[in-house]
Amino acid sequence: MMVSSLLLGIVLLRLLSGGIEVLAALLIYRFNSLEYALKINALLASLGPLIFLGAMYLGLSGLARKVNFHKMFFIYLGVALIFWGLRQPA
Repeated sequence: MMVSSLLLGIVLLRLLSGGIEVLAALLIYRFNSLEYALKINALLASLGPLIFLGAMYLGLSGLARKVNFHKMFFIYLGVALIFWGLRQPA
């Protein structure tokens, strides 16, 4: 079975993300401190959206050749709405 390079990139990003999460859990356990746990969790919160964007970019760039413009518009709109819904209230 041949895996496309874009799909492999998404898989590797997700494996990297999972590895970082496991490492963070081990560090939180090792430091045994609520203060360090919050600091590590804050770092994870900043990395998560970057990995999400990277995976979405790879997936959408692969679909761009197969999906018509109107469908791609709604996919990008959906991604934008996810980030709009996650923004902090003013």
